[in-house]
Amino acid sequence: MPVFVSLSNLSWSTPDGTPLFKDLNLSFGPERTGILGRNGSGKSTLLSLISGDLQPASGQVQISGAMAMMRQDVMGHPDDTIADLFGVRSALDLLDRAEAGLAQTDELADADWTLPTRVEAALLRCGLSIESRTLLATLSGGQRSRAALASVILAEPDFLLLDEPTNNLDRDGREAVIDLIRRWTGGAIIVSHDRELLEEMDAIVELTSLGASRYGGNFSAFRQRKDTELDAAARDLAHAEKTVSDTALRAQQASERKARKDSAGRRARAKGDQPKILMDAARGRAEASGGAGARLRDARREVADEAMAAARAKIEVLQPLRMDIPSTGLAPGKTVLRLGGVSGGYDPDRPVIRDLSLTVTGPERIVIAGPNGSGKTTLLKLITGQIIPQCGRVELMVPFALLDQHVGLLTPAHTLRDNFLHLNPVADTHMAHAALARFGFRAADALRCAGELSGGEHLRAGLACALGAMPPPMLLILDEPTNHLDLDGITGLEAALAAYDGAVMVISHDRAFLESLAPDRAIHLGE
Repeated sequence: MPVFVSLSNLSWSTPDGTPLFKDLNLSFGPERTGILGRNGSGKSTLLSLISGDLQPASGQVQISGAMAMMRQDVMGHPDDTIADLFGVRSALDLLDRAEAGLAQTDELADADWTLPTRVEAALLRCGLSIESRTLLATLSGGQRSRAALASVILAEPDFLLLDEPTNNLDRDGREAVIDLIRRWTGGAIIVSHDRELLEEMDAIVELTSLGASRYGGNFSAFRQRKDTELDAAARDLAHAEKTVSDTALRAQQASERKARKDSAGRRARAKGDQPKILMDAARGRAEASGGAGARLRDARREVADEAMAAARAKIEVLQPLRMDIPSTGLAPGKTVLRLGGVSGGYDPDRPVIRDLSLTVTGPERIVIAGPNGSGKTTLLKLITGQIIPQCGRVELMVPFALLDQHVGLLTPAHTLRDNFLHLNPVADTHMAHAALARFGFRAADALRCAGELSGGEHLRAGLACALGAMPPPMLLILDEPTNHLDLDGITGLEAALAAYDGAVMVISHDRAFLESLAPDRAIHLGE
């Protein structure tokens, strides 16, 4: 039986009535398909519609084959275990009772004696060597993400549905997911902005305000096609702008010719050289001709304006987001940060950071590297004063900005403009709007509440508020900045950091992002 997912004339709107999908038609076969799109374009909603967690307003979802969806939030209850996540607790309890001789005869018919081995194999396939009774609360975020993926594998579906499967994973975890997808022989529909993972795709589907577009091949092939489309759209826009200009010029010339003829007609009537009946007939013909010409010019102008609007809309969709970071003027020889024999952490008896010394000079770019749990975020908190070191000294000698994964510097209930003014007391409303506009929050967008933003918008707003300060910070500290950005947001952040002349310290497991950052050195923790 053929395996497929088919969406026919699918429509869905947000709870406030805003249309997200309208008459969407897509099909997926037994291949690996990446779903791309800007934050808010409906990527996760699309997966929920396919999985049946959401019902379309109209249209149809047809599925042939078994399907399993990876859950992002795996913590349902504090006492939940791996067995609960996998949905096999009762089945494993039955095996335990059977081995103890406590199971009823009719229960034994339902016993799956291969289950423990299959659970263990699924966990090992995702790089986890833990027991099924392990509490989820004792696992790190990355381990829980791996466990969630393993639970999907155990189901042995024809289709995997994965929503950002490499988020919160360290380097080893990312490589485990990428290897799994590389060897997956069934169908997979994967929402992701991880370019390394997207290179393993057989096809890419991009969601935009113009609809859904399908591209054959992996991310590199998709990016090449998009660049070609952007060039063509730019040419279309230039042609449309010229057409509008030419149409306006012709309308002006026609209006000037008519004005000259009308003036000549009025002078002739004043002289009375011709019979009145002829003069009236000539004026009637001129007025009729002028009215028809005006209607034709209006129609041409309307067509030209519509063509230009369409061309601009396409450019807006295709053009990567820009983030403009102001200059800091940091001198190459200036000492930015000095750590001397620093130890610290949350457990006084077992400090995760031990006797660390470090000096940052000038606009250095430094990566804090290490597996999950090695103390990377703890180190950033020691540097910024959120945690007091148990011993040693921290000297931070320049203005800095810290953006954690959750952008904690923003107050969710306040507008972006008010957040900016709170974080930058010397700024006025005009400066706030200008700074937010440099990061894509123009006009009314600056009045949106921070709590209403998507993850990528949230980070972008945090960058605008932190880097729009006067003077701008000379040290930028980023903790997993690409985790919640869409691809356009990552591209914009990379371009902004390339132009930033301050020092950068970053935690990231995104290999493509780190290659773009071109760090001067790495500090390895947990070795």
